[in-house]
This record gives sequence, structure tokens and C-alpha cells, in this order.
Amino acid sequence: MSRFGATILDADGLRLTREEKALFRDANPFGFILFARNIDTPDQVRALTSDFRDAVGRNAPITIDQEGGRVQRLRGPTWREWLPPLDFVTAAGSRAAEAMYIRFRLIAHELCALGIDSNCAPMVDVPGPGTHEFLYNRCYGTDVSTVTTMGKAANDGMLDGGVLPVIKHIPGHGRATADSHFDLPRVSASRASLERDDFAPFRALRDTPMGMTAHLVYDAIDDRPATLSPKVMQAIREDIGFENLIMTDDISMKALTGSLTDLSRGALAAGCDVILHCNAPLSERAEVANAAGEMSDAAQSRAERALGYRRTPDDIDISALDAQLSKLLGGAGHG
Repeated sequence: MSRFGATILDADGLRLTREEKALFRDANPFGFILFARNIDTPDQVRALTSDFRDAVGRNAPITIDQEGGRVQRLRGPTWREWLPPLDFVTAAGSRAAEAMYIRFRLIAHELCALGIDSNCAPMVDVPGPGTHEFLYNRCYGTDVSTVTTMGKAANDGMLDGGVLPVIKHIPGHGRATADSHFDLPRVSASRASLERDDFAPFRALRDTPMGMTAHLVYDAIDDRPATLSPKVMQAIREDIGFENLIMTDDISMKALTGSLTDLSRGALAAGCDVILHCNAPLSERAEVANAAGEMSDAAQSRAERALGYRRTPDDIDISALDAQLSKLLGGAGHG
């Protein structure tokens, strides 16, 4: 197998431009990610996912943020609309784990039909006092046990449906009181409390094929953002025991400062395997691809192991699942 580029990149529009195709051919990114601007009709999305794979000459993974609720790139009426995860879990009550499995099995069904075989979920951050609103209702519960149980159900639903989960935001974003899209959150909790609460769901779900970092500072561990911190990455690998592929959260987010070249190299040096870079001009995508280069031996091995989790979706009656979910939600519908 040829060495992958240590990047996950995106596209400007509904189809690839000639320049994008050339960049992807040369950079050979590990995979790609889709946003709302890349979504129009099912046929168009299928053509775009084919474009991506044709550009690199292989069945590259293509991911998306389809959490449901506020963060979902596929929207109604073409695709299902979903309640925010926290509201969904509340509506399902004692059968929330069953409902969460069905939710993500249905999401996987929609993704696979479009050529999308990865999803940036489950999000198993545990909220706390003051959790920023950008994150709060995206959480799966308000305690470690609930978040872990729902995260496992989401994982199982996606894997059974042929979609690779990406657990986030490792090792835990729940205490953040700022939005890392715009600011760098700082968490002052003790190492012991981080281990007990924030790290626990990730430890329980450490066999997830891929993980995405959190852009925030844990004062008890390091003064550098987790994505750029060898100490935090060591905690992820050794304390949490997560040995699979780790991608950064989008390095163009305002929580991180510095040149894209420095950020890309810094994240890889800290121990991340692949750089996620989104929502930027072609010149910046080229800069990141050049700075990241090819995957290290260890990253390549993890990438191949992640792809080894791919499976053919199980044979299931989707309309029956829809009906079962509506019953579980007491007729509330999906969203």
C-alpha cells in the first residue's frame, strides 16, 4: 500500500475543480471531509465522493459531521432531521441507548448511500458547569456513565452500518467555557478529576477506529493546546490507552495561533497522525499538505488498521427501524 499523505482535506464546492484534483493527486491525502457547501442532491454528492477517490486513485475514507441536531451537514427534506443529542436522549428516556443505536444506524444508512464511509461522531465530551453553548446540547448526557453508554451505542450503530466512527474531542472538551472555533479554552481542573470524568468515556471507547483532538489547554498537564502538546498526546496513548488513528480537529480554528506550516508540523511532532484542515483557500490546503508530508510509519500503520474496521452494512429493514425509533420517542419523530 502506498504511503498516505498526513492530511484530511476538503473541497470548495459541489464538484472538484481542476486545481483541486491536481493537488489531491500530488498530496495523496489520507481522506476527505464534506461540509454543507458540498451538499446539494444525492446524485451530486455521490459524484463528488467519486471525484475525491478518483483524484487519489483509491478508496479513500470520506468523512462528514453528521451528529444530528445543530451539527449535521445533510439536512431535510432530502435527509432526516434530528433532535440535538441531549434532547434526543432525554426524549428516549430509559430506552435511550436503543434509540441512539438506531439514530446512528439510520445516519450510517444515509451516509453509505452517498459514498460517505466515516462520521465525526460519537462526541463523548462530558459537560460540566459553564460548558459553552456551542457544545452543551451536542453532548450525550450529563454524567460519565450515560455519555459512555450512548457513545458505545452510536459507535455500534455506525459500524454495523458500514461507517467508521471518529470519537471526539479526545481527551475531553466538556469543561470548555469558550468556543474553540473562535478562542482557546483553558481548563483548570486537576489531573485526578480529568482522569475520573473527562478521560473516562474515551478510555471505555478506546477501540474506536479514529479519534479527533480537542483544541484546549489543560493547565494540569501542559500550557500548550492539547493538539500541539506531546504531554497530552502521551496521556491519550498511555493513560486512556487509545492506540488507533488520531486526527487533529480543524487546525484553521481560531483556538490555535501560528502559521499553518508550524501548526501542522507541531501537531504531528506532538503525536497526532493526520492533520484535518478545512474551510480555506486552495493555497492554504497546499501549504498544509506540503508541511504535513507523508504519514510516519506508526501513523500509516494506524491508518491501515482504521480502514480494517470497514465492513459491509448489515442487512436491516430501514423502514422498520424508523418506525421503531418513532415509537421509542413517543411519536416525537426524529427532530
